[in-house]
Amino acid sequence: MKYKFVVSGAAEEGFCTVDAVQKAEEIGREIIKQNGILLTGATTGIPDFAAKGAKDEGGVVIGISPAASYQHHVKTYKLPIKNYDTIIFTGFDYSGRNLLLTKAADAVIVICGGFGTLNEFTIALEDNKPIGVLEDSGGTASEIDDLMKKINDPHRHGAGKVMFSKDPKDLIAKLTKLIEKDQKDLKV
Repeated sequence: MKYKFVVSGAAEEGFCTVDAVQKAEEIGREIIKQNGILLTGATTGIPDFAAKGAKDEGGVVIGISPAASYQHHVKTYKLPIKNYDTIIFTGFDYSGRNLLLTKAADAVIVICGGFGTLNEFTIALEDNKPIGVLEDSGGTASEIDDLMKKINDPHRHGAGKVMFSKDPKDLIAKLTKLIEKDQKDLKV
């Protein structure tokens, strides 16, 4: 079975590092090369660049939109459609979309990002999902290590499943190992 990787990141990449866009495309390609499917919040910026990379590699890309319909997605939210095989329209705005997106994931990848990305990260953390943080990409991704060290969390939500790497290939490989470890004892 193919694993579902969510790429979460800045919709506007202006505050990300210079190479964050290129790394997002590389993450998208690497997800497909390592037998995965890409899910994003069907938005602009980093997630859309990851979608482009995945499509360039011939992969499957699914978007989960905050909008209620195709028309709402394109006209009201002004979100992209080009790099997606299909888009699921939730009608739940951004916070509801973020919940559905992360719940659908086998792993979540954080590249740069703002508060929406932080929201997706914390949902995945609470759900004990494998999380990959692309180091040196700016924004939220640059703050997660400090947050993990500074926030007193007696429950240690997901702390053992947060992986850091500067290399997209390495990050996807680490996440794949975590997913496989989580699923190895399941019998169907």
